[in-house]
Amino acid sequence: MGHIKLTKVNKTFGATIVIPGIDLTIENGEFVVFVGPSGCGKSTLLRLIAGLEDTSSGKIEIDGNDVTRAAPAKRGLAMVFQSYALYPHMSVYKNIAFPLKMAGLPVEIIDRKVKDAARILNLTTYLDRRPGQLSGGQRQRVAIGRAIVREPSAFLFDEPLSNLDAALRGTMRLEISELHQQLGTTMIYVTHDQVEAMTMADKIVVLQAGVIEQVGSPMELYNRPDNLFVAGFIGSPRMNFAIGDVAGRYQAHTIGIRPEHLRLSKTEGTWNGTIGVTEHLGSDTFLHVHVEGIGPMTVRTAGDTDLVHGDRVFVTPDENRIHRFDANGKAIR
Repeated sequence: MGHIKLTKVNKTFGATIVIPGIDLTIENGEFVVFVGPSGCGKSTLLRLIAGLEDTSSGKIEIDGNDVTRAAPAKRGLAMVFQSYALYPHMSVYKNIAFPLKMAGLPVEIIDRKVKDAARILNLTTYLDRRPGQLSGGQRQRVAIGRAIVREPSAFLFDEPLSNLDAALRGTMRLEISELHQQLGTTMIYVTHDQVEAMTMADKIVVLQAGVIEQVGSPMELYNRPDNLFVAGFIGSPRMNFAIGDVAGRYQAHTIGIRPEHLRLSKTEGTWNGTIGVTEHLGSDTFLHVHVEGIGPMTVRTAGDTDLVHGDRVFVTPDENRIHRFDANGKAIR
């Protein structure tokens, strides 16, 4: 269970086309991430799948059933929101139990399901507390627990970690990934953070202006981007680009090279440059180099590099790792 298929799904708000017509298949058990900049339509697409927004045209199928006009409660999905949406006056136990109580399940079944979910999410010792007594990460786990007890065919996550600090986001990324491995249930996860997409997804759907730019595994998108948008969006630091005569030598309008595929030397190399800002991250150092005739480029190097601001260097790209793009921004294979 958890196979989701979108066929020519379109969404308009008045005269504004938000989703111009999307075809997408999500296989049972996949962890799929919708990623893209703010306003690209990723949350709208998730809400269309959930039934929280009406589809203007097209068809949505879940496990072979047409649910395009079905109410959210009839789709067999569970959604986890950015805001947690917990009841502040209820205990953790009652918050998790709420959808089961509304469904009229027997008390003993509710109790078993709540305690099972609490065990999976390490919430057992917090069941008597209220949301206000919990950390942000614990509140997010409660929201996930409320989804788990419903035993949905798919979980839908709408930027669930954006309210957390950086360290806690890293922890929760790991916990959600482990939960997916444990449950094996289809998960669709919306984020604007490409690091979350790369670290969590089986399959990434990159969106821009409501259009799917590329679908693939994290490393497929990283190593073989279909166009300039995907090449620049996926990867941190972002890919370096060059146009003009430099790109022309590679029979391309634009070339791209990732920071880790550039080598620096004080004695010889392809291009001349001067080191500007340096960013030390421990195991890695990012050097921002002004390359003559090209412009700024970021180079990833070892954390213990002895290169510093103002050093004159030679920059050499790995010729086998250069990405080429035509005048329309499409990849040249």
